[in-house]
Order: sequence, then C-alpha cells, then structure tokens
Amino acid sequence: MAHFDLLTKIHAGEKLSEKEVAAYERVKARVDMICAEAKRKDVSVLIDAEETWIQKPVTDITRDMMAKYNTEKALVFYTFQMYAHSMLGHLKELHADAKENNYRLGAKLVRGAYMEKEAERAQEMGYENPIQPSKEATDRDFDAATEYCIQYIEDIGLFAGSHNEKSNYLVTLYLEKYGLPRDDRRVYFGQLYGMSDHISFNLANAGYNVIKYVPYGPIKATIPYLMRRANENTSVKGQSSRELTLIKKEMQRRKEAKKEFAHQDKF
Repeated sequence: MAHFDLLTKIHAGEKLSEKEVAAYERVKARVDMICAEAKRKDVSVLIDAEETWIQKPVTDITRDMMAKYNTEKALVFYTFQMYAHSMLGHLKELHADAKENNYRLGAKLVRGAYMEKEAERAQEMGYENPIQPSKEATDRDFDAATEYCIQYIEDIGLFAGSHNEKSNYLVTLYLEKYGLPRDDRRVYFGQLYGMSDHISFNLANAGYNVIKYVPYGPIKATIPYLMRRANENTSVKGQSSRELTLIKKEMQRRKEAKKEFAHQDKF
C-alpha cells in the first residue's frame, strides 16, 4: 500500500519531493478505492495499526476514510494499540472528531504488536517510550476502552480483537450492563484463526458476533506477522498451557466417544 520510508518521512513532518507527494497521493487513492468497493458491497475494512513512527499518515488516511464512508454506520475501522499509553486518550479524541464531523467511529481494539521494537527505538533515539509501563496498565486501558465504546455505541462500532479470556468476558458483561443484545451488529469479537479457538467458539455458541482472522499474503510478510501473534499469545499468563490442556481434553473426549460408539455398534 505504501513504502515504509515514505510513511516515516511524513510522520516526521519532513518536506516531501514532488515525486514523494505524488506517491503519497497514490497511496491515498489505493485506500480510497478499497473503501469505496467495501461500501458498495457493505463489508467492513479494518485498517491495522503500525509502528508509532509511521502511524500519523495511517491515522490521517483512516480518519479521512471514516469521515467519507462511515456516515450511516461504522464500515472503516481504525486500530488502537492499547499497549501505547496515549491510546485511551486518542480513542476519546477520535470519538469527539467523529461526533463533530458526523461520522461513526470504527474502533478496532488490540493490545499491540511491536513492544520490543518500540522500546528499543525509543532508547536508541532518546525519546519517551510510548509503551505502557506494565501489562496490567495495558489490560486496564484495553478494558476501559471496550467499555467506553459500548457506552457510546450510538457513535462507535467496536471490534474487540483479543486472545485474553478475561477481556472477552468483560465485553459480554458490558453488553449486558448497557442493555445491548448479544448479537448487536455494532459489536464484534475477533481472534486469529488457530488461536484461542475455545474463546471464539464459546462466544459464537452463546450468540455473540465473532470473526476468525485469517492472515493472507506473501510468506515474507505473513510468517513474521504470525510469529508476533504467537509471541503475543504466549504472553497471556497461563493461557497457552490452558489451550494445550483444552486440546488434550478434547482429543481424549473424542477418543472415548469413538470407543463408546464402536462398542454400541457391536450390539
């Protein structure tokens, strides 16, 4: 969609050459073409968050697409990485902008993907680390953000992207607290395909809107993405071992069910 170096330069506020200005216009045109087609087909577009040092142009483009295409409902979604300590405030700022400019804010909430890289760059370049001081702070802001979105659901579409059991459970409680149905089309849960399936399946079985996120693209881009997600998943205390335990239990249950079926078939 865009060259990393171009986005870095725009974020830093550096002057662009004529060639770079033209390149950036093509980037915006590409995104607009995708969003226009999504509008035509009534499907959502979730624009992912990136490293903080290229985020400004991503924010600007996504905000413009939301203002253009989210006039009736949240169709284009902006991603908030809640491991950045500024994100809860940023969510409220964009919500205020949406209200002022008569569009719906599409809010995809995630914990974040570039923790080590962000901390290393901040130290190397001598600026404040944009990442939260602890996992507890990230959890607190993520859960506060999901409740904020549900509290103001008339203005916001929520996509809660999390592999954390507690956070997903809290979203269900917030829906109940604010008197919203489980299948409210403004609220979606999402987990990566192959990860936290017990969360996805139980939510879906209970009547909530759930998406399984399927990575697609060239190997060189997809494998690092999956590695970051796997890393992130293991950082949830005890969850990876819990998933393995659940898989083993399910395998055992199926084995026993198969034996029982074979036994009954004899008679």
